[in-house]
Amino acid sequence: HSGDLLMRDERGCFVATGRLKEMIIRGGENIYPKEIEEFIYTHPAVKDVQVIGVPDRHYTEEVCACIVKREDITESEVQELVRRRAAAFKVPRYVLFMDSFPLLPNGKIDWKTLQKTAIERLSIH
Repeated sequence: HSGDLLMRDERGCFVATGRLKEMIIRGGENIYPKEIEEFIYTHPAVKDVQVIGVPDRHYTEEVCACIVKREDITESEVQELVRRRAAAFKVPRYVLFMDSFPLLPNGKIDWKTLQKTAIERLSIH
């Protein structure tokens, strides 16, 4: 009912892995943004990252990594970082660099505005 996705660890404890509404469905594969974000966060040039789904005519949704940088990093470096650690379908097709993320009044990231901005910047119709 909460929309939270949980996984039970080897000790029987539950660990939050993301939220159902944030799950990306790409060609029938379920992709959890938090998993990809954790890979990307390991790069020292990344200050903040949000992985979102954007519309795609062939796969329904594609993976898009929105990144606030600490220092210089390229789209291909981000994609290679994920490629080394995850299945090919989880590699972000798009990488957008931003100065900051849109926030709600409560300080949380405004996911809907972020997605709308990404769609506009990528010229997806």
